[in-house]
Amino acid sequence: MSGITYVRGDATVPSVKGVKVIAHVCNDIGGWGKGFVVAISRRWPEPEQAYRAWHRGRAANDFGLGAVRFVQVEPYVWVANMIGQRGIRTGSKGVPVRYEAIDTALGSLAGKAAELGASVHMPRIGCGLAGGKWSRVEPLVEERLVRQGIRVTVYDHGD
Repeated sequence: MSGITYVRGDATVPSVKGVKVIAHVCNDIGGWGKGFVVAISRRWPEPEQAYRAWHRGRAANDFGLGAVRFVQVEPYVWVANMIGQRGIRTGSKGVPVRYEAIDTALGSLAGKAAELGASVHMPRIGCGLAGGKWSRVEPLVEERLVRQGIRVTVYDHGD
């Protein structure tokens, strides 16, 4: 039995009370402009600005696979930019998703969510343009978040 709540809808508009963290996966090459990030940028400019600045300064910061940056976009809403994919194209090294990086990022997310007393909201991270399989990501979400007592809602976009 999954401790994750699945709903149809838009993960950028969580309809629960309290502090919320919207989590999503970014690539490690500074690209922002396709997939779920488009929905985020339509609502708030700050996550993209923070991601681009983080990438620009990567020589002197922690930008890289498994890293996370939390950006507050509203009084009770944060966005977690999690670096969980290598590049943006499927090629000789397979799909861009990196499960171990998502796992590491989810560990950081769990700490921040616990500190904020927040629930976590996400699409099926790593499974869109990153090419991952939810059957591999879901157990990581269960282990890192649900087992720590953090409420998680996964959104499937209704068409």
